[in-house]
Amino acid sequence: VQLQASGGGLVQAGDSLRLSCEISGRAFSAYDMGWIRQATGKERELVAAMPWRGDRPWYANSAKGRFTISRNQAKDTVWLQMNSLKPEDTAVYYCAVKMDASPIYRISNYEHWGQGTLVTVSS
Repeated sequence: VQLQASGGGLVQAGDSLRLSCEISGRAFSAYDMGWIRQATGKERELVAAMPWRGDRPWYANSAKGRFTISRNQAKDTVWLQMNSLKPEDTAVYYCAVKMDASPIYRISNYEHWGQGTLVTVSS
């Protein structure tokens, strides 16, 4: 499976940004989708995830109320809408998928990652 994230950029605190991820290469496979970020010098953090069924998305505490994960009907594109951005949201953001039945909120379960897109939030 191939994943390609895009939409990053330089914004100011309080601005919004929408990241996109195109997924290809595994038609007819069910997979959960997630957005993971890594800031310089910090561990990777799963910020949002959506199960294949599309119900009950999961958000990290740092993302709740500000970020929204969604996908299209064909399930080959997933977005991360980020509002009220803060300087601490600055990171490289990756989209990732997993194809097993393990919990969607565990970053270690995501087996396929795309190249990241850099989000920089200035104060």
